[in-house]
Amino acid sequence: MIEIKNLAFSYGNQDVLTDISFSVEPGQCVGILGNNGAGKSTLITCINRIRKPRKGQVFLDGVDVQKLGRNALAKKIAYVAQKNEMTNATVFDCVLLGRTPHIRWSISQKDLDICEETLKLLGIDHLKLRNVEALSGGEMQKVMLARALVQEPELLLLDEPTSNLDPRNQYEMMELVQKIAHEKGLAVLIVIHDLNLALRYCDRFFFIKDHRGFSYGGRETVTAETIGAVYGIAAQVTQLQKKPVVVFQ
Repeated sequence: MIEIKNLAFSYGNQDVLTDISFSVEPGQCVGILGNNGAGKSTLITCINRIRKPRKGQVFLDGVDVQKLGRNALAKKIAYVAQKNEMTNATVFDCVLLGRTPHIRWSISQKDLDICEETLKLLGIDHLKLRNVEALSGGEMQKVMLARALVQEPELLLLDEPTSNLDPRNQYEMMELVQKIAHEKGLAVLIVIHDLNLALRYCDRFFFIKDHRGFSYGGRETVTAETIGAVYGIAAQVTQLQKKPVVVFQ
């Protein structure tokens, strides 16, 4: 269980997040939704301690993350940023870096096996000896996801994992994340702008408006009224081939 309680963050006198509270169960994908500048990316970097909240707490299985050492935190929370820079490394070496919190004296066979298994799971094992500089955007996103997964975290934080990807890679990425979350019991928070991708692959939805939590729940919370209030645009939520779809008017 992941619990975020009364989280707040400010840049100087400017409030970016105010009184954010919600919880996530293992195996759930939660879409973090809202306009640009609402505080979505700031939220997940407060959760993993890249930024220090002004107030509030984040609990993992009842333990305050502020009380965890850096290595212990890295075993529990993995983060994939919007932009990832890796140069002059093979895909396998890049993914192996994710095992750093678990490595004591030297790399073990278990570390190598976990990397191999994760590359196969994501369908990129054929790329393992390729230099990351030669990868496409979609391939690189999968490599960064693999690096996060080999940490064996309880919570995975993804900041716009489908940005700059073509439609096919967007759907492949989100389908992979959903499958892994459900099969491995991994809690996932996803900052995402595409409401239709979120509706198809997320289990719950946390809307942020004016730096505060606006609504949180399952598909029942993704309504025309919520979308209108949060995004300031008229929309209709309908069904297409038995799947919920947002149509902007």
